[in-house]
Amino acid sequence: MRISFKNITPFLAATLIFLSVWAGVSPAQTRSEKLDALFTQLLNPPEGDWESVEQDIQKIWSESGSDSMDLLLERGRRAMADGDLAKAVEHFTALTDHAPDFAEGWNARATAFFLMEEYGLSIADIQMTLKLNPRHFGALAGLGMIFETLDQPESALKAFRAAKAVHPFRPDLEEAIKRLQEKTQGTSL
Repeated sequence: MRISFKNITPFLAATLIFLSVWAGVSPAQTRSEKLDALFTQLLNPPEGDWESVEQDIQKIWSESGSDSMDLLLERGRRAMADGDLAKAVEHFTALTDHAPDFAEGWNARATAFFLMEEYGLSIADIQMTLKLNPRHFGALAGLGMIFETLDQPESALKAFRAAKAVHPFRPDLEEAIKRLQEKTQGTSL
């Protein structure tokens, strides 16, 4: 059965638009516009609920636009959660090979590499993540964790500050910044 747009009456079109607006969904709102709105909320979260805003952002980041690619991401995350890091890297590598513009594939593989203590590989994937998604606060925080692990406190501090500029309410970022400021600046007597 073929749907013809000729059969959609002006009344039906207006009703569909009204219902989508009433439901809070703008028909023209793009993924980018949704993320922009969420990042604005992240700077001033409604009722201080930054966790919900963060989850909404991460949900959008995890949607590649392809069911097959989303399945690879899910399988890789499941393997990582099960401790099978080699299998996770296989799934994430297939994902980055087939969807090289999907930032979350690179970020997920960076996380797996970090857990494998393959810091150089993790940094390379974080760089790709940030090239595709400069506001990826998780990748920025991950970079900070790597630099701190490698005893590069100045670089770690810079990465955590960049993450905090995007996501100012995460307490772990504030704690990392305070810890590294003390380490890099010393304490005054």
